[in-house]
Amino acid sequence: MLCEALEAPDAVARQLSHNAKEYRDFGSLLREKVRHSILTIARGSSDHAAHFMAYLIMARLGHLVTSLPMSLVTLYQSKIDCSGLVSLAFSQSGQSPDLVAPTQFFSKGGACTAAFVNQANSPLGLAAKWVFPLHAGDEKSVAATKSFIAQMVAGARVVASWKQDPVFLSAIAELPTALSHAAEQDWSEALEVLRGVDRLFVIGRGTGMPVALEAALKFKETCGIQAEAFSGAEVKHGPMAIINDRYPLMIFAPRGPAQAGLLALADEMRNRGARVLLAAPRGTLGANLFITETGSEDLDPISTIQSFYPMVEALARARGMDPDHPPYLAKVTRTH
Repeated sequence: MLCEALEAPDAVARQLSHNAKEYRDFGSLLREKVRHSILTIARGSSDHAAHFMAYLIMARLGHLVTSLPMSLVTLYQSKIDCSGLVSLAFSQSGQSPDLVAPTQFFSKGGACTAAFVNQANSPLGLAAKWVFPLHAGDEKSVAATKSFIAQMVAGARVVASWKQDPVFLSAIAELPTALSHAAEQDWSEALEVLRGVDRLFVIGRGTGMPVALEAALKFKETCGIQAEAFSGAEVKHGPMAIINDRYPLMIFAPRGPAQAGLLALADEMRNRGARVLLAAPRGTLGANLFITETGSEDLDPISTIQSFYPMVEALARARGMDPDHPPYLAKVTRTH
């Protein structure tokens, strides 16, 4: 897991050196044809990457995006109207039947279908009309790391191409360097706080929410911690009631409109006696985990998760667990 996490900057550089024309052509298609519905299709870490792209599409392009409940197609046999539909499927292996079946259904119905997958010739890749390989290389660890980061970058490339945004494209091109710096960030302070905990809240908001979801998943699967991810706003609607003295919180506060509220929440929780791990750019008051800034504040969540992965791998080992072989899990999950 650690080796693969540290390979992410090279994986991103490799991806950025491929398929530029395909991304431009796909962006042109999305601009030229009115799209009434945009769906993402994914599970697990891939769903968090899809969530990141969806947020960018909604924030930067103004189009609403929905995450598809796959059982509508696989179990309920719903006859979803495919006219004007864009479906965007994310997967590392491209083998799960409940991603393949909806993509096949939408492709046959005339929708614009795309797959962002590490194995281009996988069943999912073959089911979609457009295929965007992640170029992440082999990933043997059950816990996805470099493939997740590659999916986030692929989603950002779609948005930049769709909007024809040269500034955002330039920021994406700088990501390998930023991620190399992010991989070297020292997040070891989190080890002492989290070594003995059995529960944890991970807080984010906006473009940072997908990496909060991803971090919570990694805490569960590699460390055996019952971690829950919440929006910095949503946590105040009930979950906050169980935060008391010494309760552990990890708050992701990258740059952007959501940052001020997240920093205020961190202060409030410290005053309540909670143990707060605040990830924010260096120089941020109260930050004890540092985020590497990228060429765009919308890309900072990618560098955030790059710094998180080596820490959570070390935490798993400190807790006596093997992050490369989580119990009961397999690399390829075939759900229906």
